[in-house]
Amino acid sequence: MSDVTIYTDGACRGNPGPGGWGAALSWQGKEKHLYGGERDTTNNRMELTAAIQALKALKRPCKVDLYTDSKYVRDGITKWMANWKVRGWKTANKKPVKNQDLWMELDAALGAHKITWHWVLGHSGVEGNELADELANRGIDELG
Repeated sequence: MSDVTIYTDGACRGNPGPGGWGAALSWQGKEKHLYGGERDTTNNRMELTAAIQALKALKRPCKVDLYTDSKYVRDGITKWMANWKVRGWKTANKKPVKNQDLWMELDAALGAHKITWHWVLGHSGVEGNELADELANRGIDELG
């Protein structure tokens, strides 16, 4: 299994509002930058989309260190998702999981990868996170 490092970020100007996502992937000294945007979305949807698109870009099973500044994404995937699935995508309060479509897409994107999820403090000078933030903002800027 190849070792891949991924930094992801989402951004929104207004919440909801125009949003962007960015992902910086590195593998054996090579880098790949991904980004995109949506005209009417939320920050959480963009955070999820960044992780989904980064994992979908992997061509074979990988050992991944994925860094996000979103506790929503990190906790959702490491603490909450298993129970959501058992309850038919309902929260502990029996309410539908918000952003269920993207959580299901992220679940499918996990594939055969061995992923370690890391949380980093956003806007704190972590190089990969700063790059992912720039890419997310580029996604918004290029909406036109």
